[in-house]
Amino acid sequence: MRKLFCTFLLAATPAAFAADIVVGQSAPLTGGNAELGNDIRNGALAYFKKVNDAGGIGGGKLKLVTLDDKNDTKLAGENTHKLVEDEGAVALFGYASSTLSIPAMPTVSDKRVPFFAPFTGADTIRKQNEYVYTVRATYGDEIEKIINFWGSLGSTRVTVLHYDDAVGKQNFETVANVLKKFNRTPVSVSIKRNADITDQNVKDTIASEPNVLVVTTLYAPAAQLIKKIKAAGKGGAMVTSLSFAGASQLAKALGPDATGVSVSITVPTPRANAVPVVRECNEAWTAAGMKDAMSVTSLESCIAAKVLVEGMRRSGKEVSRASLHKSLAALGRYDAGGYVVHFKPDFHHGGSYVGMALLRPNGEVRD
Repeated sequence: MRKLFCTFLLAATPAAFAADIVVGQSAPLTGGNAELGNDIRNGALAYFKKVNDAGGIGGGKLKLVTLDDKNDTKLAGENTHKLVEDEGAVALFGYASSTLSIPAMPTVSDKRVPFFAPFTGADTIRKQNEYVYTVRATYGDEIEKIINFWGSLGSTRVTVLHYDDAVGKQNFETVANVLKKFNRTPVSVSIKRNADITDQNVKDTIASEPNVLVVTTLYAPAAQLIKKIKAAGKGGAMVTSLSFAGASQLAKALGPDATGVSVSITVPTPRANAVPVVRECNEAWTAAGMKDAMSVTSLESCIAAKVLVEGMRRSGKEVSRASLHKSLAALGRYDAGGYVVHFKPDFHHGGSYVGMALLRPNGEVRD
């Protein structure tokens, strides 16, 4: 009898106690860009809860482990090592920028870990290794959309706000290369990463006399600069930000100064409930008990989480780093519900959606 009981227990163990499927994330949960990091985390948490409530994947529950990198590159690299070695993550998800993603690349390449949906459209991250999967359009795609939004450039003077590091300079070059097609040369205004806007930054921007100011930084310095320019009575330029700033976060930080500011977005707005995946994510967000309204960033993260889960469902009986990498590479064209990605074995950058949104003084983002 004891033998029969033990046999039954062993047979039942895999189904009854299936291991968690760990997804690792390093993100700024504290500091000046904490709102962005928390929104990325919470969007994924909402969708993972939806999946877990429905039984998980093969009996295993999704577990998102997020470590705070405080927007610091050294911490991002250390967190990656912990997530892969100590937590056993089968994938890394939703790193908050190209700058925070690059320190993860040695571990990603060495341990062959799928690195999914970093919050960046920079070319730098796309050129790293075969384990990087992006679901958002490039910054080049966004600039093309922004220019169409402006209409005829004519004699328009363009100034670009960017970080003074390698990634920031590449973002400036991306804008400059697109503008060459229109015989326009932008003026560069560079700022320190993780630092407040200086009076000199404001003077340089005003002195460039832009008709259009293009922002390629995160929301905190962007909001500081826009507020200071408007306070100086020089707020006549049209201001457009790349999606990297975080449309919802920038709108909230600007408050009344959001009037006249536009942002390119790489997913629809959370108000677009006619889009099935937007409605699904809003429902998941509410079911997860989130108190604040879903932001554009949280929506992007939720959609990305859905695509990652689809890869897991196609991974076979066991979701491992190797099986997930194989299934994602073979995903092909996948419609997540009005948001399409297309991965191929030799091309892991599947998103192309770009829209334009206007920021409202009440913190809303309207497309």
